[in-house]
Amino acid sequence: MQVRVKPHPQFAEIYQITLEDGAHRLATRNLALGRNVYGERLIRVEGVEYRVWDAFRSKLAGAILKGLQTVPILPDQKVLYLGAASGTTPSHVSDIVGENGHVYCVEFAQRSLRELVDNVCTYRLNMSPFLADARMPQKYSMFISGKVDTVYCDVAQPEQAKLLADNADVFLKAGGWVMLAVKSQSIDVTKAPSEVYQQEAKVLKKRGFRVEQVVDLEPYDKAHAMIVAQR
Repeated sequence: MQVRVKPHPQFAEIYQITLEDGAHRLATRNLALGRNVYGERLIRVEGVEYRVWDAFRSKLAGAILKGLQTVPILPDQKVLYLGAASGTTPSHVSDIVGENGHVYCVEFAQRSLRELVDNVCTYRLNMSPFLADARMPQKYSMFISGKVDTVYCDVAQPEQAKLLADNADVFLKAGGWVMLAVKSQSIDVTKAPSEVYQQEAKVLKKRGFRVEQVVDLEPYDKAHAMIVAQR
């Protein structure tokens, strides 16, 4: 059986791949030809190179497979990514926004940022990495030109929704979107994960967001959910 690729029916620059064994995966077109980021498979079909997108390694991919209705990350857009780590999901976001878009990557851990720079950003001119604390957006505001279309947050902090909203106050354009990957155990281990997700969604509502969807990420990530909201 040959590998088959088709565009995702809902989301721009996201693809559905059927592998030789019949397994179905997500993929993005590789902006850095010949290079992978986290050991993902590269597949070339009709002269185009795709990166298989592992939903067990990326909460955004997991959310799409779990029925996410809106992916507010589009070609040519600017995205602020909080908690970029070593670049697994940010690299796929880079693929989606393409050469005319940009991904601003904030990461607090020096080792992760070094890996992000050496393995990812060096080969992708549409990414800018910052060593910074996402709780203090004023510390990196001078490095981001204009407003961004989307703020994506994957930071293991107790007040995740507040941190996201604080960044949105500074950087998000009017009518822009946010995506919050909630890790319930970083917020309150005594509460059921579903209760924590609703708690964080309420914080966003109080800060002026309309919550579009809350998607539980199991089995891809235990006790995690993706919240999508628009201001």
